[in-house]
Amino acid sequence: MSPSDLLSEGLSLMAFGMGFVFLFLSALVVVTSLMSRVIGRYFPDPVPASPVSARPAVRHGANKNDTELVAAISAAIRMHRSRDSGAKNTKTNK
Repeated sequence: MSPSDLLSEGLSLMAFGMGFVFLFLSALVVVTSLMSRVIGRYFPDPVPASPVSARPAVRHGANKNDTELVAAISAAIRMHRSRDSGAKNTKTNK
């Protein structure tokens, strides 16, 4: 076989392969769209019985727990920052 024959065979094989992949992906898009429509029509999303409020429910007696939680978080942040700044100072001093 001459080089021109090999090149033409390679190009035709490439075109066939690319065409096959294009057709497969197009069919995949069509089938996925159809499935989405069928699922949407026969299995719609349930409608909630009552609207959900945007505000969270207020708990009674939560103020004590909240203040303790805020104090614990603040202490943890202070401890982390003091350790982190100490580590930075030791790195720069070396």
